[in-house]
Amino acid sequence: MRITPKRALQLCATSVAFAAVSTFGAMAADKSLTIGLTSDPSHLYPLAGEELSSNIMYYHLYDPLVKRAGDLSFGPGLAESWENVDGTTWRFKLREGVTFHNGNAFTADDVIFTINKARDSIRPDLVANIADAKKIDDTTVEIITPKPYAVLPNDLAELLILDEEYTTETGDEKMDLQPMGTGPYKLKEWIKEEKLELVAFEDYWAGAAKIDSVTFRPITNPATRTAALLTGEVDVIQDLAVRDVERVKSEDKFEVLTRPSLLNIVLAMDMREKSPTIEGPNPMTDVRVREAIARAIDVDAINKIVMNGLATPSDQFVPSSHIGYVDGESFRDIYALDIEKAKSLMADAGYADGFTMTLDATNNRYVNDGQIAQALASMLAKINIDLQLNIMPKSNFWGYIRVPTENSSFIMSGWDVPSGDAGNMYGALFYSRDKKEGYGQVNRGSYSNPELDALVDQADATAKVEERDRILQEATKILLKDIPMIPVHYEQDIYAVRKGVTLEPRVDKFMWAYDMDVE
Repeated sequence: MRITPKRALQLCATSVAFAAVSTFGAMAADKSLTIGLTSDPSHLYPLAGEELSSNIMYYHLYDPLVKRAGDLSFGPGLAESWENVDGTTWRFKLREGVTFHNGNAFTADDVIFTINKARDSIRPDLVANIADAKKIDDTTVEIITPKPYAVLPNDLAELLILDEEYTTETGDEKMDLQPMGTGPYKLKEWIKEEKLELVAFEDYWAGAAKIDSVTFRPITNPATRTAALLTGEVDVIQDLAVRDVERVKSEDKFEVLTRPSLLNIVLAMDMREKSPTIEGPNPMTDVRVREAIARAIDVDAINKIVMNGLATPSDQFVPSSHIGYVDGESFRDIYALDIEKAKSLMADAGYADGFTMTLDATNNRYVNDGQIAQALASMLAKINIDLQLNIMPKSNFWGYIRVPTENSSFIMSGWDVPSGDAGNMYGALFYSRDKKEGYGQVNRGSYSNPELDALVDQADATAKVEERDRILQEATKILLKDIPMIPVHYEQDIYAVRKGVTLEPRVDKFMWAYDMDVE
């Protein structure tokens, strides 16, 4: 039976006791693979930050208590079973015999340490719905939530477990260069911006990986990435350029693999009275201006001209498979392309002559991101908004737009929700900043709506997934009305591989070598 994300959440929200994961046979000898990524990871320490290339490495090196499969279903990880013993207490039975790469035994102490460590890191959102964690014995942990919380196991798929002894001795800064987890691979060498090599961990609890050595090469230029595949320098590439799809398909030695992405390209608008790149009062505090901007953006033209048709215009902030999605409500229908209506809204708001502001965007993080930014500038010019482009590499972008955003008025970025639950996104992106620990961490537009906050709180205090879904749908309706952010499109994940490489693209876009094989 196919398990959708929403069904997976329902399964995980009830009292469950999963069977142990089956193990694989002995590691195949002399198997190696080289993968071309769009960028180098920013970090190897999972509490240092979040972005795709780093996340890919984290899950090779570390494990969570609950593992998320490629189809977004959930199952045992370092915890082999769990149950909701009362309204706010979850009991996790830990897997025995697991060791970290250095030989240290994995125990309940490491789980408690990781939860506390996350709370004091830049990722308190990972444990925002954990009030306390208690060690019952070396293989049993109880995690207590402030209120009944239906999706705790799904949240824990994001929390990667650290070795308490090693992390304490090594220190946070060195953990980026000297990672130590229980994952299927160990770090062999990392030459930044050149290559990162992993080797299989022979004592991995689920069985040694089939591929002995995996090398990741950051190749930021799409044409160079394609050339590296065709010349045999790499075996797999991530984000094959849309213009190269037909070319690679025509080659007998290669295959193109695609799947719809969870990554939603979005435009965050500053809601503060005074915005850094706008002279005078901020026009975007007026919902009429935000609606005008939404109506001036031709997402179909972006898809056809910039994306070669390989994108899906997004109608809400999460896909239809997710908790919190509202059937029958489409951002694209509510704010259909209408330049004359947009001009009228601008005039009604007192901005018939428009204004100037800056768009911050990347040029090497999302598919054709620089070209999308240029298209947006042309489109907004039709309603007299002079959009200045501040386009930069990913390595500079995240620090530049870091909350609180002292530089930005208008930001193009991407967001995905692999948990299958809109609440994770709403709590991070739209919850009022500095109001509740672990919430509003990436609210870059300073949006604040007490009604939205209250709905997120209610959703996080219910033990029933169906009730959580209903509450988050109400939150979605508010966001569709307020327009703090404009959804543009979901990317299409496009991979190219040489024949003989087994790769089944994951919904969350993680490239996990443990699930791959090579002839």
